[in-house]
Amino acid sequence: MEGLGVLQEMAELTRRGQPFALATVVWRQGPSSSQSGSRAIITADGELHGWIGGACAEPVVIREAQRVMAEGTAKLLLLGTPEQFGAAVPDGMTVVPISCQSEGALEVYIEPMLPAPHLVIVGTSPMAHTLASLAGALGWRADLVSSRDFTAAGADERSLIVVATQGHDDEDVLEMAAAARPAYLGLVGSRRRGAGVLGYLAERGVPQEQLDRVRVPAGLDLGRTTHQEIAVAILAELVQLRASGALAAQPAPAARVQGRLAEAGQAGAAPAAQAVDPVCGMTVAAEVSGRAVRHDGIDYYFCCSGCRHAFEKDPDAYLKRETRC
Repeated sequence: MEGLGVLQEMAELTRRGQPFALATVVWRQGPSSSQSGSRAIITADGELHGWIGGACAEPVVIREAQRVMAEGTAKLLLLGTPEQFGAAVPDGMTVVPISCQSEGALEVYIEPMLPAPHLVIVGTSPMAHTLASLAGALGWRADLVSSRDFTAAGADERSLIVVATQGHDDEDVLEMAAAARPAYLGLVGSRRRGAGVLGYLAERGVPQEQLDRVRVPAGLDLGRTTHQEIAVAILAELVQLRASGALAAQPAPAARVQGRLAEAGQAGAAPAAQAVDPVCGMTVAAEVSGRAVRHDGIDYYFCCSGCRHAFEKDPDAYLKRETRC
C-alpha cells in the first residue's frame, strides 16, 4: 500500500472511528529502502499498512506509534546511531538505533489520528437538537435518535450517551444504554426523577456497577436554565471530562471482544511478543522471523543475519555489555 492507498485507508479508519497513527519519512540518508515522503498507517493493534522502511525500521516505528496513540502527542524520531549525528540532534527529537549493518538513517514524524468523540443523543426535544448542533460545531460525531430507534448496537465503550427522552421509555432506553458500557452515560432530568428510574432498574436486576456510572442530572449544575443552556451545560461537562482524561473507554465484555476478533479473522490471536536484539539494541519480533538463537537456555532474537552471526561468534561479549547497561 502506498500513495493514494494510504489516504484511502486513513479515510476508512476515520469513518469507522478507529484510532491510528500516521508515520511519514521526512528525511533519509542512504542506503535506505524508504524515500522522503513515504508513509504508513499503524493501527492500535500494531498492524502497519504502507511503507516506512525495511525490517530495521518497522518494529521501532510500530512501537513508537503505539506510544504516540496512547499519549495523544506527535513525536519526531531519528532512526540511526547517535554517533552519526552527535550534537546535531535537536532537543525533543528521539534517537533510536535501527541497524548494526546499514549506515542509513531516517527521520520519521509520527502523529496520532484519534477519532472524534461519538455522541449519541436519545430524544427528539428541542434541547436534544440543540445539543447535537453544538457537538457538530466542535467536530464531534453526533447521532440523534428517537427512543424507539435506539439500540445498544449504535454505541460502544468509546461512545458518549445522553438520554433525553423526558419520560418516554426512560427506563428501557437507559437499560439498553448501560449495557453498551459507554465512556459516558447521562440522564436528562431531575435528581428525584433519576433516583426513581435507577431504583426501578435496580429492581429489574440491572447490575449496580452499571447504574453507578449514570450521571443524573446530566451536565454541569447551572441552576434553573433554558433548554438551550441545558444543552450547553451537558456539552461543557463532556468537554471538561474529556480534557481531564476521565472519559476513558470501559473494558468491553469478553464476548464482544471475541466477536470483534472473529469479524477480523483473528479470534484467539494474541499480540506478537517483542524482544531486544542484544547486538544492536533494536526491538524485534520474538518469533521465527527473528532468527532466534538459544544460549544457556534462553532464546535471543535478531534484526538481521549479521547481528545473529556476530552474537554466535561471541555471545558473552554482548551479554556482558547488556548486563553493564
